[in-house]
Amino acid sequence: MARKTKSGAGDKSSETVAAAGHGIVVMARNGDVIRYDSTGLVMRLSDKVIADIALRLGTSPAGPAASQSQADTERADPHELLEGIDAWDLRIEGEWLHFTAHMAGRQGVRGFRRLVEGGAILADAPGPLCGVLGIGGPRAALASRNSSEFPQHVLAPADDIGAVGHAGIEKAAKLDTLEHLREMTHEALVAQTLLGWQMDKFEAMPLFMARVESDSSTTAADLATGMAYDNLIMAATNLAAAARRLGKKPKLLCVHIDYALEDMSSDATAYRDGMLALMQKAEADLFKLGFDNPVFVARLESGSSEITTSTAIEGQWELGWNHGGHRFLYSAPGYMFALDEFDRPTEAARLEMAEMTAAAISEPDTWRCPSFYLAERSMKDPKTIRVIGQALSDLVIDAEDPLGAGESAGFSLLGAGKDVKITSVSLDPEDGKTVLLTLSKAPTQPDLRLAYAYGAEPRAGAYPANCGAIRDDWQMDSATGRQLHRWALPCILPVTAGGGDA
Repeated sequence: MARKTKSGAGDKSSETVAAAGHGIVVMARNGDVIRYDSTGLVMRLSDKVIADIALRLGTSPAGPAASQSQADTERADPHELLEGIDAWDLRIEGEWLHFTAHMAGRQGVRGFRRLVEGGAILADAPGPLCGVLGIGGPRAALASRNSSEFPQHVLAPADDIGAVGHAGIEKAAKLDTLEHLREMTHEALVAQTLLGWQMDKFEAMPLFMARVESDSSTTAADLATGMAYDNLIMAATNLAAAARRLGKKPKLLCVHIDYALEDMSSDATAYRDGMLALMQKAEADLFKLGFDNPVFVARLESGSSEITTSTAIEGQWELGWNHGGHRFLYSAPGYMFALDEFDRPTEAARLEMAEMTAAAISEPDTWRCPSFYLAERSMKDPKTIRVIGQALSDLVIDAEDPLGAGESAGFSLLGAGKDVKITSVSLDPEDGKTVLLTLSKAPTQPDLRLAYAYGAEPRAGAYPANCGAIRDDWQMDSATGRQLHRWALPCILPVTAGGGDA
């Protein structure tokens, strides 16, 4: 079957064709129900159907297997296995030692478990084993040595690699056990953020597995076929295996993609198509492991002090508008996060990034950052450009300008000449999602383009030079003390004629 995707900015159409010999027969919102391959049809059954089959076969907890499980609760005194931990209500069930204890972490007194044979102590948490996985280039492996606030709730595969993955150096091993984290990646911080929100609401706090895999792929197309991708699928395999050993269901909350500024694709369309290929391949491989189609989440990067233009920066905007049937979303524009002198996000910024990702994947079907899709110049008033946007509320031009975008609110004209300036920025009184730009004089150049949070000159300061002051009315108080907003996504648009003449 073929899936056609058309560029949203007037570029050539591109076509992604499924590999011969397999495809989709019936599709649902959360994944594919019936597929086919060279061996025949592949059908996914609901949890209720599986439970009913298990009950009829006598393999569910309500069947004969329950008596065996009950018998396994009477074993040797488990106090000797805890090595002095302040614990009580100890019992052994099968291969697991269950107990109540007061251990390090924000969670306080609660139930824990550990394999009788040894290993990491895990929270004896309700619900599924939740996975927060990631893939990207070298920047994706950035982590801090901060300890987890919930050390027994946020874990990694027990291969002594931690949450940062294998960095494309070696292949990941297949295993079914978990271990504590030594560092906090973006994915681990997302899990920690979600747990903190659950604790604040006095709601269930599940168990998480976090892992990001990276390599040195030079294009998005290479990332889809590189070692980072293979290790990502192995991480998902290990998530499912660890869940089975825990007696839980695996649930993949998201696949975080951190790959843009490393990309050396020939043009924006090549970057977009490479990312589409990555998502399509991942969906097929994760389906084989029993997962629904995942939520893919990323930040739309606007560059750094050294990288202010890139085909990938434009390609990200293309991907935001044109991602086919994939469950893809941008959590935030990269320009809203502070950088240090090495153009890396500060510790506070990394926490804020995780909070934005957590907020986005908590409501993936409705989350949308404001974005602009059309810039047009009126023939009646050639000194005015109308920038038409899409948002979940009316736009806001932040008067405080906390990111330092300047009087132009982050807009700039490309190809207009130095004598054409943006003199004012306002909202259209008749349409709260349209921004009006007033120019110092009417430009005469034929290939005029308008940029937002894109292509600015490098400058000193905490935030990237490519930034803006346009957002919607959503806000959230960060644990860092800053108020977070959904700022508009960077873009670069051709300025067309005809706006306001109708």
